[in-house]
Amino acid sequence: MNIIGRVTKDAQVQTTAGGKEVVNFSVAVNDSYKNKQGERVEQTEFFDCAYWLTPKVAKMLVKGLLVELIGRVSASGWIDRDGNPRATLNFHVSSIKPLFGSGIRAEENDEVVAEAVEDDLPF
Repeated sequence: MNIIGRVTKDAQVQTTAGGKEVVNFSVAVNDSYKNKQGERVEQTEFFDCAYWLTPKVAKMLVKGLLVELIGRVSASGWIDRDGNPRATLNFHVSSIKPLFGSGIRAEENDEVVAEAVEDDLPF
């Protein structure tokens, strides 16, 4: 599955009990459609993402960055402390592609670096 969205907060690298490193981040994917009354309806879905291949990408995954992700999606559900059903969408990322105009630049040593994009994003 491919999704295009914006990173909602800077990525975090976590180490599992087994010593493996995973990059965790979330992405907001926007969509819109017209309802029966002809009104435009905006909709945003949030995906919790995990990337296991290298922790180096965490440096570029900053809030506001527009990325194309390839991977597989799964859903998790649970009951919170108040007894309310909750759910989240999880995206197991196999490929990350920063999109142009996202504040990406290459350093002299060919390391890819992301710069925060100043805008009025709600997340």
